[in-house]
Amino acid sequence: MSRVLIVEDEPQIRRFVRLALHGEGCEVTETGTLREGLALAGDTRPDLVILDLGLPDGDGLDFIRAWRAWSEAPLLVLSARGLEADKVAALDAGADDYLSKPFGVAELLARARALLRRRGAGEGAARPLREFGRVAVDLARREVRVDGQAVHLTPIEYRLLTLFLSHPGRVLTHRQLLREVWGPGHGNSGHTLRVYVGRLRHLLEQDPTQPQHVLTEIGVGYRFESEAAPT
Repeated sequence: MSRVLIVEDEPQIRRFVRLALHGEGCEVTETGTLREGLALAGDTRPDLVILDLGLPDGDGLDFIRAWRAWSEAPLLVLSARGLEADKVAALDAGADDYLSKPFGVAELLARARALLRRRGAGEGAARPLREFGRVAVDLARREVRVDGQAVHLTPIEYRLLTLFLSHPGRVLTHRQLLREVWGPGHGNSGHTLRVYVGRLRHLLEQDPTQPQHVLTEIGVGYRFESEAAPT
């Protein structure tokens, strides 16, 4: 049973989210303040945190930074702050995904399931063979096959692919991807990133114009899904 912590100051939203998660078989703990949220996080060690940014005793960004100081468990932001800059700030602080209010229960649960799958995959991350769609990646041999046929990736393409594989279901910002793949001096090379994502899609996706695995989060970054996205 997955343990989920909800940190949200609106009781109606807390109840809505709690009931939805109970329906998924989750064990739910909840609070309406940042201070108590951090205390509960330490006590319950949740598998997933669902966090509102606008809390009565502080900014949710402070929670994210404190949480990331000691935990790698996924964190999903629910917030009425819908600007791209707000999303990027939360993701750069260490959030894994961001859902703007108002939101639907189906999308909330889909994103929660994706993050919990990532949590499970991370616990078994030593597995050398990773598969998605038509693609098999042997991390030990640094080999990539599509429909059983070897595919050549450049070193940068391979680093970008393995970064996506290590964070399934998580939104990675342009800045994060550029820093991890190219280094800290390429923080504004958005065009370069788009070119290499396009190359990966051309090599690995069934239809590069309708990607099912490397998905665009408009204005923010990209998200990798090992299971094909619904059409």
